[in-house]
Amino acid sequence: MHVAVQAIDRESWRDGAASGGTRLIPEETPIALTYNGGTYAVMMGTPQNLEDFAVGFSLSEGIVKSADDIQSLEVVRLDDGIELRMWLASEDAGRMSERRRHIAGPTGCGICGIESIAEAVRPAAVVPQGQTFTPEQIMSAMQGIAPLQAINMQTRAVHAAAFWSPARGLVALREDVGRHNALDKLAGALARSRTDASGGLVLLTSRVSVEMVQKTAAIGAPVMVAVSAPTALAVRTAEAAGITLIAIARQDGFEVFTHGSRIASLATEVADVA
Repeated sequence: MHVAVQAIDRESWRDGAASGGTRLIPEETPIALTYNGGTYAVMMGTPQNLEDFAVGFSLSEGIVKSADDIQSLEVVRLDDGIELRMWLASEDAGRMSERRRHIAGPTGCGICGIESIAEAVRPAAVVPQGQTFTPEQIMSAMQGIAPLQAINMQTRAVHAAAFWSPARGLVALREDVGRHNALDKLAGALARSRTDASGGLVLLTSRVSVEMVQKTAAIGAPVMVAVSAPTALAVRTAEAAGITLIAIARQDGFEVFTHGSRIASLATEVADVA
């Protein structure tokens, strides 16, 4: 249960005939995040890139302000799941009591377990203006994701979150059965590599809900691009956070919902109208 992909026996019915065989499907594992000996949350996720997940989750939850605040991190593989054991300085550990969760977080859950409405819809961090991007850059970045989704190429059943910059291209990509986990893993990968996210794009293979905007704001990326539509609350949150929210990104184009001034052609059109 600690590998990302399993070969499972199955029977298939196609074109009016039955056949046997195996299919590659993604694993789903309970992953406990513990701080200073106490369990904060248990999330269901893909057992891969777990150090990135631990760091990214800690940052997006506001438990730590920097990856350096985690004094030690140990991945402990148990019979029935995995523990990500972290030790923090006492002042950082105190933040856990400010945003407590109940124990369980299902695979599709981003903010499940939060104890108050205020915590669920908390304002996202405000990102700086940053640079502008051309439509061609945005579409090229999105088209570069699929060939690097190793697990999804095998299973067609996981989400991906990636980061792209004009100078480096596709910097990092992380996959998980949970879209929120994939974004947390990306956040951790960027933090651990000391990557400044203010000059690039966060790319998502999922829809955009409010917590995806909150996590992108915590990363510090000015633009997020997704293949599916956003929720109305996600749009309002991105607007308030200063994030350019691009969605329904397909081979023929995309739709911009907030802060279109970061898209070069749209910025020019606005200037011409003014």
